[in-house]
This record gives sequence, structure tokens and C-alpha cells, in this order.
Amino acid sequence: MDRVIAAPPEKIFELLADPASHQKIDGSGTVREAKGDGPTRLSLGSTFGMSMKMGIPYTTENEVIEFEDGRRIAWQTTMGLFGRKKLFGGRIWRYELEPVDGGTRVRETWDISQEKLKAPVRPAAQKTAKSMAQTLERIDQLLTGDPPG
Repeated sequence: MDRVIAAPPEKIFELLADPASHQKIDGSGTVREAKGDGPTRLSLGSTFGMSMKMGIPYTTENEVIEFEDGRRIAWQTTMGLFGRKKLFGGRIWRYELEPVDGGTRVRETWDISQEKLKAPVRPAAQKTAKSMAQTLERIDQLLTGDPPG
């Protein structure tokens, strides 16, 4: 999913690299807040937790696995249950920023190639694509003030 946003890549990247901002940009409605023990700005190898809710509350653990300041950031998300870490998950959320005429092309991808349980996740692809479009719209609105459309 991609969208051209009339803002410089550095400004967009700062929003993406700030876990506390993820709730503001989340198009799925599942992100509640960054857990208090994480970094304020992400970098390669950073880990951060997120409080989530999809029907029931849960938390995720995320590790930044790709990082090129101002251009690319990706984190891998895992979840635990009953005290066991990284029991579920493995999906990768990736943002790539490319300067273009009129601003920055922001490409968001949802990579499930490393997902531990792919079968239950695959049916969510269509809903995830819609949520990603809404996320890019929210980023656009936050940075440019432009209404949707």
C-alpha cells in the first residue's frame, strides 16, 4: 500500500520512529499505547511493547529489524501467552519513504513470511490492506492537515 504525502521524508520518519505516535496513526483501531519501558525514538535493534485491543486487550513485543534513518524502518511483531514470549506472531511491518515530486511516497507493507501461524493470519489480508490505507491517510492528515479524499 502506498500514498504520496506532501511532507519531507524526515518529518514522516520521525512520526514512524516514535512508538508513542503509533496510536495516532493506526488505521486498524487496535493500537492503544506504547508500553512505558520502551525507547522514545526507534533505532536498529530497538525493542518496544504496545498495548493493543482487538476484542480483548493484549500486548505485543516488537523489534526493529530494518532501519535506514529517514528512508526505511521495519519491526517484527510477536506476542506471548501464559508467560511464554514470542509464542505467536512474526509479521513484519515495513515503511519505505521515497522523495517524489510533491512530497514523499510512503509504502507500507505487511510481510507474513516469518509468521509462526500463517493459516489464521492470511484471511486478515483484505482487512489489513484497508487498515494500512487508513494508516497512510492518518499520517497524511497529521502532517499536512489535509482532509481525507
